[in-house]
Amino acid sequence: MTALDTAPADTADMPSPTRRRRLLLLVGTSVVVALGAAGLVVALGNGSGDGPPPAPTTTTAPVERTDLAERTEVDGTLGYAGSFTIVGSGQGRITWMPTVGRVIRRGERVYGVDGHSVPLLYGSSPLWRTLEHGMSDGGDVRLLETNLAALGYGDGLTVDRHFSYATTAAIKEWQDDLGVTEDGIVEIGDVVAAPHALRVTAVSAVPGGSAGGNLMTASGTTRQVTVNLPVGRQTLARKGAQVRVELPGGKQTTGRISSVGSVATSENTEENGQAQTGQATQTATIPVYITLSRASAAGRLDGAPVTVGFSSGVHRGVLAVPVTALLASPDGSYAVSVVEAAGRTRRVPVRLGAFADGKVQVTGQLAAGMKVEVPIT
Repeated sequence: MTALDTAPADTADMPSPTRRRRLLLLVGTSVVVALGAAGLVVALGNGSGDGPPPAPTTTTAPVERTDLAERTEVDGTLGYAGSFTIVGSGQGRITWMPTVGRVIRRGERVYGVDGHSVPLLYGSSPLWRTLEHGMSDGGDVRLLETNLAALGYGDGLTVDRHFSYATTAAIKEWQDDLGVTEDGIVEIGDVVAAPHALRVTAVSAVPGGSAGGNLMTASGTTRQVTVNLPVGRQTLARKGAQVRVELPGGKQTTGRISSVGSVATSENTEENGQAQTGQATQTATIPVYITLSRASAAGRLDGAPVTVGFSSGVHRGVLAVPVTALLASPDGSYAVSVVEAAGRTRRVPVRLGAFADGKVQVTGQLAAGMKVEVPIT
């Protein structure tokens, strides 16, 4: 009995080896769960805004006091000013023709005949007779002498209406550079006369063909927009008035009305092969020609569609906000959301006026310099 009493009193309470393993396993599992939970909290954050804030959907724009010009937009076509037909004399064979788009300036070759060049001279009318020594009282003599002087020929040449010895000497010097017979005489067909530089738009003659008839057509080099404006809107077109031109691709530039046609034309609408009565008067248009303020803005575009904005009225010194600032109500009224200094907003009813260039005239409890909410686009 004594031997048995020497055993530790708590030996019976100690867990068995199997039970001990279970306890260790449970304790280890608890640690993993606790660590996993802690990691989950770290990964998700505590909901206090540690992640990136949402992107704002609005910004502000000022209420402006400005001038608004109302515009009426009409489609047009971008091209070049003027149209010219180049006619040959009928003598000789064509040996060279320019390509479409080529620009020809004073003294440069327009086309070739029998191996020599036919150059361009600037003038308002073509040569209509042979020019030689002793002739006078002719605008064609002045035209010839003006061009010779501009090209650098004829020291001491007096530009007048008299074909003098100095004129003959200048012509011979010029003919030598052209590689033609130096006889001091200029015949019909030796030159082409046009008011300014030419841009070739179409070529009808071919090398080897006769140098007679219509050889080509050309335009000027000034960029021009042509608009066929409905007759009912002709009051929009005033010579010298500035217009806005929207080019392909959304690029914008300005121009001025250079001339307004006086003859109205119409494209008759036919139904069952017959024109409808009264349709011609409803579709009648007049041509309006516009010169671009900056020709380079159009690049190389030719024959391209454009949209022209004609000013139909100017409202000066009005309060205006971006159109996107307007808030529509179900009853058809409008308001804007004014942003206060502290960042608070308040809704202010407004009455609308003119619309122009993405802005709208507003009337209400507003003042220039206030900020209104607009969506971020």
